[in-house]
Amino acid sequence: MTDDAYLFLATTTSGWQGTPLALVAELECLDTPAVQAWFAAQRVSPASPSVRVVPPEQSGLIPDGAERLPVPLAAEELEQVRRAAATESVASAEEELLAFRETEDNRDTVLRRALAAGVPAHRIIELSGVDPTTLSSASQS
Repeated sequence: MTDDAYLFLATTTSGWQGTPLALVAELECLDTPAVQAWFAAQRVSPASPSVRVVPPEQSGLIPDGAERLPVPLAAEELEQVRRAAATESVASAEEELLAFRETEDNRDTVLRRALAAGVPAHRIIELSGVDPTTLSSASQS
């Protein structure tokens, strides 16, 4: 398991307030008694548009006062949540970084495109497997 992601109730469904849980593939934690009890206490179902999910690094974006529940996710589930939250350009760049990890073709070009798409440096390093100094030098060339 990894750091906890969070389920929370959005105060509004307009604007960005996490990723609707319905957009994420089935998560194992949804079948746990604790999560089922949280849904019952909030009087919502997992399909409700107000139920949102965020990965650990975005937990600071949960609105103040929102009802929230930390949920442990397996690494694959965490990737599903991150991909569901990503814009099309970020998702595309992340897929390219994963493919790059296998071939290392056009390293600097791939890294610069990922930075330009808005992929955070820590995600680029995680997905591509490059050293942080390599990322830094690629962004300056």
